[in-house]
Amino acid sequence: MINISEPHQELKITPLWRQAFRPFFLFACIFSILSIGAWALVQAGELYFMPYGGVTFWHAHEMLFGFVAAIIVGFLLTAVQSWTGLRATHGKPLIVLFTLWLLARIFMLIDIFTLQWITAVFDISFLLLAAFFMAKLVLKVKQYRNLIFVPILLLLATANLFTHLSVITGEIHFYTQGIYSTVMIITLIMTVVAGRVFPMFTANGTKTKKVDNLPWLEKSTIGLTAIILLIHFCGLQQMISSKLMVLLFILCSIAHSIRAIRWRPQVTFKTPLVWSLHLAYWFIPISFLLFALHYAAVNISTSNALHGLTAGAMSSLILAMIARISLGHSGRPLTPHWIMKYAFALIVIAGSIRLTAPHIQTYFSFNLNVLSAVLWAIAFSIYVVVYAPILTSARPDGKKG
Repeated sequence: MINISEPHQELKITPLWRQAFRPFFLFACIFSILSIGAWALVQAGELYFMPYGGVTFWHAHEMLFGFVAAIIVGFLLTAVQSWTGLRATHGKPLIVLFTLWLLARIFMLIDIFTLQWITAVFDISFLLLAAFFMAKLVLKVKQYRNLIFVPILLLLATANLFTHLSVITGEIHFYTQGIYSTVMIITLIMTVVAGRVFPMFTANGTKTKKVDNLPWLEKSTIGLTAIILLIHFCGLQQMISSKLMVLLFILCSIAHSIRAIRWRPQVTFKTPLVWSLHLAYWFIPISFLLFALHYAAVNISTSNALHGLTAGAMSSLILAMIARISLGHSGRPLTPHWIMKYAFALIVIAGSIRLTAPHIQTYFSFNLNVLSAVLWAIAFSIYVVVYAPILTSARPDGKKG
């Protein structure tokens, strides 16, 4: 039931706007490189500027909503075409969606009180419109299994509203609630998507037998991750006993670990597009363990654990996924450029440095966070250089998208 557009109509569309992954993967990565570069200069004391909400707010918000959310939208609005068999967002609707994202990024650089609500409206509308585009296709074919991503996008929009309210009202608790909720929502997305694709990607990439997921393990892992998300979304983490928080995070860490071990990372060493996914995923159980240690009164901050999920899991998994998706959905063989394996390694190293920096910084004379940011920027710069020609050119097989 593929909804095929006329060939001559497809040819009229600039390749960049033929599928959502094209503009969002390319420009979100370029934006992230510029943003992390600016943050590194701020950390090094070489740059001062006053964006919307202040530089610390801007860094946290923009890496999540300017970068990660854009990648998620690009992924979902591309995957939904494969899931439903209907032509996904492209052409003018995609340009409108991208323009909303871009305007929000521009307004986030401006710290003008009278423009705060306008900034919030542009930024939140981007996620709401993306949810609408996805829901429209999923509901049309009554594919309710994939409808889960629509409320997740709406949760992201709500968490984004919390962050903007912290700027507009001056209430700091909205910032904490919004940022932590967002990280846990994205972690839930990674959890759901990984369970769907890792076994298949591993089997196909290594030419080995596919490992079937255990229903009880999938439900437990997703369920525990969702519970942790709801606790942070409702701002209840300070109201729940530390012992219960420790138990929740340990159980979740164990569930993710068992899952990751069952996916057989040991067979992936010769396949960069696959071992990069497995390495990225391990940041999730490690980060949840750090959260458990924090609530057990060990000297580990929630910010430290949170960066395991952001600088570690999200960044590494995004680079691994978009390197694969950009090839597959542009009609090219799943054989990445040889340099990409070094990009995968660099992003894992960058995440690991950021995760351990608070505990080993005293042994170094230079700022480890700056080093992590530089390695991070190099890794994504490699992706942009290698994949920009692919993302901006038509499929070699002549198919749409």
